[in-house]
Amino acid sequence: MDKLIAPKGRVIIKVDLESKNSHTFADGTKINLARQYDNFNMRYVKPVNATVVNAEEIPEGAEVLIHHNSTHDVYRLFNYLPPTADASTDVRFYSIPDVECFLWRKDGGEWQTLGNYVTALRIFKPYEGAFLGIEPTQLNDILYITSGDLKGNAVLTLKKCDYEIIYQKENGQEGSIIRLRCGESDADRNEVIAIDAATTRLIKEKKYLVGITKSDAKILN
Repeated sequence: MDKLIAPKGRVIIKVDLESKNSHTFADGTKINLARQYDNFNMRYVKPVNATVVNAEEIPEGAEVLIHHNSTHDVYRLFNYLPPTADASTDVRFYSIPDVECFLWRKDGGEWQTLGNYVTALRIFKPYEGAFLGIEPTQLNDILYITSGDLKGNAVLTLKKCDYEIIYQKENGQEGSIIRLRCGESDADRNEVIAIDAATTRLIKEKKYLVGITKSDAKILN
């Protein structure tokens, strides 16, 4: 059968819908997870790891992280292949808008951002009182940029822009990456308002923490 070719503005992918429903412990023990029954957060439930079949700017066979709603039937390619290992009930093909592809990598390498997306970490202010065990406080609508031209800066953002991609890592465990839009024009849907020099300085002076959650937040090295 002829190879699928993505039209301009589209990426053709294949997705294992069950890829996220397992967890592998450090000793190699693997257990099944029933994500769809234990959480209403679709970013946590739905698969976001995909393999590129064809795209204009992403190599064939590369791993790509997609929007959690990209596996809706509106994007699905029905009846592309007869029932085989690559076209089972779990592995399906989709043609999705390229703006729903956030990061890609080849052969387990470093993640590369796509389009006007950049990666970031949340910022936390440590508790400075007399009590022990008090968690730090997350600062709202401000992020520490870890890729792109603004890398190394704390930036003010629009409301609720720290979209967390919850994906499956190579070791079979859950991983998280925060992405946001950082374009050069209104057409790019720029979510960055301004660079916050004061907060950037506090992070570099090791007075603020950065991370995904309160539990993994740490001083910037």
